[in-house]
This record gives sequence, C-alpha cells and structure tokens, in this order.
Amino acid sequence: MQFEIRYAEATVEDPDRSLAAVRGVAGETGSRIVLFDAERMAGRAHVESALRHAVRSFERGDPIARSLEMEALLYAAGSRQTRIGRTFGLHEGRNRWYVAVSTPAEPAWERLEEIVSFVPEPEALDPAHRSRLCALFGITPEELGVVGEERLVELVLERVALLDAFR
Repeated sequence: MQFEIRYAEATVEDPDRSLAAVRGVAGETGSRIVLFDAERMAGRAHVESALRHAVRSFERGDPIARSLEMEALLYAAGSRQTRIGRTFGLHEGRNRWYVAVSTPAEPAWERLEEIVSFVPEPEALDPAHRSRLCALFGITPEELGVVGEERLVELVLERVALLDAFR
C-alpha cells in the first residue's frame, strides 16, 4: 500500500466530528487517511517509517490495533498503548498535521481541501520541537551528546522500529 503525504493545518473545535468527517472522506473515496500531529513527529521520515511499519504488520497478520490508521499512530508514538497513539492524531484547537492518504489519492485530496488547509512543510525542527521530541521518546542529553544533535531524527526512527522488538 502506497501513501502520499502532505502538510496541513486546521482548527478543530470538536475532535469526534472532525475525525468522523475525515473517516467519511476515506469511506467515500475508498482511501485510507491518517492524520499525524506534526508537533509530535520528527518530520516526513518519521511519518513514512510509521506507515511502512504499520502496513508491514498488517501484511504479516500481527497488528497491535484493529485499524491500519491506529496501527500507524502506534508506530509513530513508538508505543503499544492506544491512549498514547491517539495523542499522535488530531486534538482540539489548532492542529498541524502530516496527512497521509493511500493511493489513488486525488479524490480524497480534493475532499480534504474542504476540511483542512494545505500549507508548506517546515524545513527544519525548531528548538522547542526538538525538546518535545526528546521528552516524548525518552532521548536524553547524554544520548544526543554521543550521537550528535543532528541525528535526533534517526534516534526517533530507532524508537519507532523498536516497537517491533518489544511486541
């Protein structure tokens, strides 16, 4: 299963209603749609890794979650706990997301434009974002000191991959 990924933002007043609208688009277009909270993601590589692991777990027949979408959020979080995985999706208030849509995606993108605004993806992680990632994934200053600050994304991707090892 292939996914296209775009960056978007929107204000969510009612998370349940917003999620139902996204699920409606997915159902009407025959696509899979996953919203990853960009504030908790280490960029596009993190999204791609979570999706790849989720698809592979369904292909192997041993997913943790009942849906591919939740499985992808669990991998994004590096956790088996759905309550943690959900925090990597949408939430009330201002949201910035990586939106992943399974191909063929064009009909879904057209419908999603009614719900979200597609905007340019940030080029780099700002210091607050980097600090948040370290807290979320248990990355210590000592660990960063050993591998180098520039390898933070790789450390997050390692945490995603470790979910398979801790099944």
